[in-house]
Amino acid sequence: MKSDINSENLLLNHIPKGAYLRQSQLIPDIVPFSAATLWRLVKENKFPAPVKLSRRITAWKTLEVREWLSALGSV
Repeated sequence: MKSDINSENLLLNHIPKGAYLRQSQLIPDIVPFSAATLWRLVKENKFPAPVKLSRRITAWKTLEVREWLSALGSV
């Protein structure tokens, strides 16, 4: 999984630090696991929690996702 994250992480470098990422941008382009795994990791506090931008829009802060990837040693 680490090598998958390394190769896909190049996309994250082109996104501004202050931007937000939707689930469809994270999976599979940045993190190589399913939506169910993403939400399980969020619930277990092993992946950054998303932010509600509106009633129907949930997104992750790009900076927090980068920090999570760095903590894995993949950046």
